[in-house]
Amino acid sequence: MSYTVVGGGAIGGTIAFHLARGGHRVRLVDADAAHVAAVRERGLVLRRAGGDERAEVDAATLEEVSGPLTKVLLCVKAQATATAAAWIAPRLAPGGYVVSVQNGLNEPLIAEHVGRERVIGAFVNLFADVVEPGVIRDGGPGAFVIGELDGSASPRVDHLVADLAPLGAKATGNVLGHLWSKLGFGAMLTATALADAPMADLIDRHRPLMHALVAEVFAVAGRLGLRLEPFDAFEPAAYLPEAPERVREEATDRLTAWLRTQPKDRSGIWRDIAVRHRPVEVHDHYRAVLAEAEAGQVDTPLLRGVLARLADVEAGRAPMGEEHLAALEDA
Repeated sequence: MSYTVVGGGAIGGTIAFHLARGGHRVRLVDADAAHVAAVRERGLVLRRAGGDERAEVDAATLEEVSGPLTKVLLCVKAQATATAAAWIAPRLAPGGYVVSVQNGLNEPLIAEHVGRERVIGAFVNLFADVVEPGVIRDGGPGAFVIGELDGSASPRVDHLVADLAPLGAKATGNVLGHLWSKLGFGAMLTATALADAPMADLIDRHRPLMHALVAEVFAVAGRLGLRLEPFDAFEPAAYLPEAPERVREEATDRLTAWLRTQPKDRSGIWRDIAVRHRPVEVHDHYRAVLAEAEAGQVDTPLLRGVLARLADVEAGRAPMGEEHLAALEDA
């Protein structure tokens, strides 16, 4: 197979669909037997406003794949990274590589299993959803960048970008700058999952809290000397301490306006709790951020507060509600 996509959810399913439509041979590997069976039976379906589209994709469960794997796109949730990387390692062909097409900072963990030289970083901002086995609801276009961890140019990144051109993929020499920018944006989305309302409305109504959350994450990024990259409608420079308040407010106006154009008005974090009733991955996303904050003595009380409240909501110890955001603002 030219590409092996490990994890056939929202991100992996969308990528597999477009690769297959582009004429590439794709194997979609997923732990959900029902999802695999549906793809085998009727193809991988991308649900769009204008109707369903299908692509022929080879689908398999983990137990059915022996290798060797050459070009692996790892698209599992962050909390499944260690297990997936351990599964990939003995199956990865000499010269093969793994692209972390995930949320969070998973590249170091993958490198522990396959070696840093065989890991490529990626940043993706696709608002897709799995709506039923074998069916991915299209979330519209979003940022997608791919880059070597050391920032160098390489033929393998160029080939990936060319093959993933239908998704708007671009090469970057600063993939970490993109990933940390999304961690700032993601802090706002994580907070919106505490209430059952559209993301844009909650960000709009709780701007001081949202701005302070981003500032905490970016204070940690600043300690690491990272250059934060803009993407889609998110402008990280507007949320840095030196940015004027007017600039921050105008950036949030543009961000919320853009979010209101998206077909998906609630985050995947909210969906995992309210619809799919499964653990969220953001605790894994921010574990590295909190560790860096502690090492650099950067205070992150709001981020810790959001994650603690989210843990209570997903465990059923507290109901969803906008009062969580109000309480964090009071604090």
